[in-house]
Amino acid sequence: MNKSRHIKKESLLKALENSLGVVTVACKNADIPRSTYYKWLKEDEEFSQAVKEIENIALDFAESQLHTQMKDGSTSATIFYLKTKGKKRGYIERSELDLSSGDEPVKINVNIKGVEH
Repeated sequence: MNKSRHIKKESLLKALENSLGVVTVACKNADIPRSTYYKWLKEDEEFSQAVKEIENIALDFAESQLHTQMKDGSTSATIFYLKTKGKKRGYIERSELDLSSGDEPVKINVNIKGVEH
């Protein structure tokens, strides 16, 4: 790879880090077309790995912000955390379907290959 291309990739990676991985903002700040970003992402394994690392940094940052909000007493942040990280402990939303009509049960006919059940 030529030195100019390497410098452009480094510039774009720095811009990605500064934008927390937002591609459009990073490309604009680095003055590199989005199509070039996606070409490098597809063709350059080292560049692709660096982008993945930046994505992980952005995710870590978002998680730290969520934890800060929970520490500050944010009910919605706590609920969000439990719905996403606490599923194995039963913190999930369940959809309920009421199949009654007043006091009368609803009759459901299922037709499979011409046979009514």
